Amino acid sequence: MKKLITFCLSLLLLSVISVYAQEKPSAEYTENYKKVMDRTQWWREARFGMFIHFGAYAVPARGEWVKSNERITTEKYQKYIDVFNPADYDAKEWAKIAKAAGMKYAVLTAKHHDGYCNFDSKLTDYKLTPRFGGRDLVREFLDAFRAEGLKVGLYYSIIDWHHPDYPNVGNHPQRDDKEYGKRTFNWDNYLKYMHGQVEELVRDYGRLDIMWFDYSFDEYSGEKWKAKELVQMVRKYQPNIILDNRLEINHGTATGQRKISFLGDFETPEQGIPDAPILDQYGNPVPWETCLTLNNNWGYAENDRNWKSPELVIHSLVNCVSKNGNLLLNVGPDARGRIPEESIRILKEVGKWMDDNHESIYGCGACQLAKPDWGRYTRKGNTIYAHWMHPNLGQLNTRGVPADKVKYVSFLKSGAELSWQKTWWGNNETGNFFINIGSSPKMPYPFDTVVKIEMSE
Repeated sequence: MKKLITFCLSLLLLSVISVYAQEKPSAEYTENYKKVMDRTQWWREARFGMFIHFGAYAVPARGEWVKSNERITTEKYQKYIDVFNPADYDAKEWAKIAKAAGMKYAVLTAKHHDGYCNFDSKLTDYKLTPRFGGRDLVREFLDAFRAEGLKVGLYYSIIDWHHPDYPNVGNHPQRDDKEYGKRTFNWDNYLKYMHGQVEELVRDYGRLDIMWFDYSFDEYSGEKWKAKELVQMVRKYQPNIILDNRLEINHGTATGQRKISFLGDFETPEQGIPDAPILDQYGNPVPWETCLTLNNNWGYAENDRNWKSPELVIHSLVNCVSKNGNLLLNVGPDARGRIPEESIRILKEVGKWMDDNHESIYGCGACQLAKPDWGRYTRKGNTIYAHWMHPNLGQLNTRGVPADKVKYVSFLKSGAELSWQKTWWGNNETGNFFINIGSSPKMPYPFDTVVKIEMSE
């Protein structure tokens, strides 16, 4: 027993020492952190954006990774390039769909891993423009979304399964082809090409709000891409642009040594939502955004009908905002350039909810109250938004709300006043705040009924 006590005391002492010995952020880190938070302010207030994965992979219609998954050579992939003609592409219609859904920004694939360009790059003939009547799909996207008042971003894959100087590493379609691997690959030549295309995008397409790079892996991370030089060049043309973190691998995530990088402004969890707000090792909030598909694929997949419900999308959005995060929700247009009808149906339902409840999303973030069984909280200034998502028996206990500071409680959608009390049915524990939501366990408004709690300072 004495040995156990001694061991426990030793652990306690070590933990105390580690807290007091914790490294303080350098002046350089602090300065960069402030720049990141300033650059991302509009984005952190926007909270909701549209991701658009669109390219020649919509022709085979088995997802954007079809070339890699099925080990398709460039020669065999060419048949999809030859017939890809998105004749029904209407960027203005896409922009209206995004805006009606309550989205504040959008990110389009300028080039995905297959190397085929949606923009009129002067550095390659492997692009849509000559096969599309000279139309520049990316430029049309940017013009249409800007016209609707939405911020705009471009996705650019730093890997390339088509370029002759990109080696058959990682998920390259010819990764297991030993003969292909014997070819001579000029890495510097590939980097010159990749940097050159990024320069075209940030130099020739007007103001861009976001650049979404994808992706690093194994030793192909950071300076393997000459990332510092790339970022410096991007910021020369676009000083206020915000960048994701995928020019490098975030090695500090699992070790508790997370820091905001000089190479990216926000983190990008994919197909999942963190359990809590993301913090750096000094306890500061880290900007982050979950990217999420509406079904199970990013690019168009004809037989993928595993659609997420409007309710799940709304709950996911609220979940992100309640942890200081954004949601980037993906659509994958078909080969003719049309957003799938089911995607539009879902987004319309989300848009209806946003029409009534956007106040609880835009400009909101985490609330320092414990998550309740019936839903989640978001907060903006002195206002708490209680998101009632799940059936609830009795009154809604928003435990922890300071009763002495409450000015008014109401349903956000209707503005109807709600009464409240600190005790209910003999339950008088300290911190209780019971809101009278009626006798029915069913929510009066579908998906997520929001209760607005206004407080004094």
